[in-house]
Amino acid sequence: MRNAKNFLVFATILLALVLIGRLSSVLADDCDNIPSTPDRIDEKIKCLESAVLQKKTQASTLKNQIAQFDAQIRLNTLKIADTEDKILLLGGRIDQLEISLESLTKAFSSRAVETYRMSRFETNFTFVITAPDINDAVSRFHYLKRIQEEDRSLLERLQTAQTTYQNQKQDQEELQTQLTKQKANLGAQKIAKANLLTATKNDESKYQSLLSQALAEKAAVEKALISGIKVGPVKAGDAIALIGNSGYPGCSTGKHLHFEIRKDNVWVDPSTYLQNKVVNDEEKGGNVNIGSGNWQWPIQDTVRLTQHFGHTPWSWKYSYSGGIHTGFDMVSTSSDVIRAPADGDLFKSAESCGGSTINIVYIEHGNGVVSLYLHVQ
Repeated sequence: MRNAKNFLVFATILLALVLIGRLSSVLADDCDNIPSTPDRIDEKIKCLESAVLQKKTQASTLKNQIAQFDAQIRLNTLKIADTEDKILLLGGRIDQLEISLESLTKAFSSRAVETYRMSRFETNFTFVITAPDINDAVSRFHYLKRIQEEDRSLLERLQTAQTTYQNQKQDQEELQTQLTKQKANLGAQKIAKANLLTATKNDESKYQSLLSQALAEKAAVEKALISGIKVGPVKAGDAIALIGNSGYPGCSTGKHLHFEIRKDNVWVDPSTYLQNKVVNDEEKGGNVNIGSGNWQWPIQDTVRLTQHFGHTPWSWKYSYSGGIHTGFDMVSTSSDVIRAPADGDLFKSAESCGGSTINIVYIEHGNGVVSLYLHVQ
């Protein structure tokens, strides 16, 4: 009897969990039922943000990854529409403010000139004592004071309108910047989804294989940081390795340098350490300036940057890092020599990775900063 009761309780809990799971899924998919009207747009955006978060917490399957991209694309498309509506609305307000400003400015300029003329005339002491009608002089004096008070009020309104105009122009510029970023993110998400389908050929086993390769590369790096053999001190500019393709085919797709920086064992954007430099950005297209630090670049000109740090069209496979690429992928058109970007102690390691051997060198720079160089010869 007790076993029957236990089974009933277990079955009830299991059914509730299933229903909750199905309910949350329905809620995530029902965002499209919320109208994209001005009074409901924020609600719909929050719904889609919850849907994206929900997809991220689900198991790493190809189906869920595609669903996550779809939710992100829908969310960003909605944000773009919302931002465009705000810019349009703000543009109308700014146009009205410009008309109001022009009107107020003309009124104030005209009144200021007239008031100045009256002020000079009516405050002339000789005129007052020689005026044929002292009552008329006093009346005109009080009228002048009232006009001056109205001028001050007009000036205050003009200054308030100018401040409002400047603030709304700034808001418009910020919205335009936000819109540019949103459109770039939407483009990157669409490219990432296309790359995912191309790389996996819509095959779950291929998708899992790519995730496993990324995890194997991470494990190889972690092991290298523990078991690496110390070579000795190096100075900035010293040759430390050659660009290669070690780890192919399990953990490399072609000859390149994966350059990574960690601070206290946390991935950081290499551009914050590297000097500003013009590089050929294959991911974004064209030559761009990258870098805000003082380190030398590890390879010589011309540098071709094939993948950035952070979310990229190919970073979906790095589920262990939250879907971010943890460094820079790059090649040089002039030399395969890799040079130390800053002083430190050099280490070398060769680790198993996806059935292949990946060669890794890294430099400990002190203060918890380590730079890593993967796939070297």
